[in-house]
Amino acid sequence: MEKTDGSAVAGAARTERGRLGVLRQREFRLLWLGETASGLGTGMTLVALPLVAVVVLRVDATAVGVLSAALWLPWLLIALPAGAWVDRLRKRPLMMVCNVVRAVLYASIPVAAWLDALTYAHLLVAALGSGAATVLFKTAYQAFLPEVLDGPDLVEGNAKLQGSEAGTQVVGRGVAGPVAQAFGAVLGLLLDAVTFLVSTACLAVMRVRERPAPGQENGTRTTLRRQIGAGLRFVFADAYLRTLVTYAALVNLAVMGAQAVQVVFLVRTVGVGPTTVGLLVMASAFGGVLGALLAVPVCRRLGTARGLLVTQMLTGPFALLVPLTRPGAGLLFFGAGWFAVSAGIVAGSVVVGTFRQRYCPPPLLGRITATSLFLNHGVIPVGSLLGGVLGDVLGLRPTMWIMTALLAPCWLVLAAGPVRGQRELPERSEVLPAAGKADG
Repeated sequence: MEKTDGSAVAGAARTERGRLGVLRQREFRLLWLGETASGLGTGMTLVALPLVAVVVLRVDATAVGVLSAALWLPWLLIALPAGAWVDRLRKRPLMMVCNVVRAVLYASIPVAAWLDALTYAHLLVAALGSGAATVLFKTAYQAFLPEVLDGPDLVEGNAKLQGSEAGTQVVGRGVAGPVAQAFGAVLGLLLDAVTFLVSTACLAVMRVRERPAPGQENGTRTTLRRQIGAGLRFVFADAYLRTLVTYAALVNLAVMGAQAVQVVFLVRTVGVGPTTVGLLVMASAFGGVLGALLAVPVCRRLGTARGLLVTQMLTGPFALLVPLTRPGAGLLFFGAGWFAVSAGIVAGSVVVGTFRQRYCPPPLLGRITATSLFLNHGVIPVGSLLGGVLGDVLGLRPTMWIMTALLAPCWLVLAAGPVRGQRELPERSEVLPAAGKADG
């Protein structure tokens, strides 16, 4: 019987020594600390950036949607070549450069605001530039983690990274509102810039010997095109990857359509202030922490395939609570709905991320990751724009109903694919020989 991700979960459990587990390993601990720091700043930015647009520049819902889309548009523009670039380059120096670029861009916003020179165009440029750096960073990061942890520890490592990301975004989102209320929304972006520098410092002191990239042919344009094609063929030829990519794309479309207008919805329709906005988003994001904590035990008990399907089936429909949000006790609908959805998304991300890292051959991992993220994240600007336009045309509450009604049944995509009826996700792709030939 072929070894599966279920054995990886069990291996992670055996490897864990006390509560720290893989955090006892110095290199992973540094990576985790850096990602925790930048995750805190990113959580603040997710609230602070639209607050700057709404409160400081007083733009409409469509403009907020465009701004949210700008953060994700680079996934459509450069994600596919980014995968080929990442497979050619050393990952750690690339990640450090991306961090510095994001720090400079976010720091420029409060500087411009203090000089009374901040414009909406400035926000868009900063969002696009930081989004491009994030594409390269995230692609390199997914390919770098297997260099830090071996196979049996990947499940636990992914769970800890996803858990810290969710937890720091909870804190960051919660702090962003009160900081904006007391000191102005732009300060949160300056703090985000500092966290990227902390992450860079952690990466700089790591001692990881990366495996050399496979030799490349001369003729950059032709080779790059062939490399991109290899990643695309691998994903679309494989039933598991194809199903997971389709599911994630639909979820991201719906989630970002709702989240693009949720700050405006809470401020202008529900009638709450910046502090309450931050606290509500923080409370709902706690679900991501729970999802990361539950991912390993759920997969150990149910199996990776069955655990993925069950968590998505049980959490997605809670999205329908969000449009019911009202002042007072009705705010609980917002928190409960996004809490459950966040738990399901993070738990699924742990399973799918580990599956991809173990399932795909290392020489193709950057390209396969970039192809998956291109398809998954490429719909995010579409969702953000759609949410913003619908918010202005139909109203904010109807838009929330439309987007959450799309999100609730997305789990049916998984149920219709090869995940159904399986206990474990496989470890090795059956189309590997073809993918390897295409890469040659």
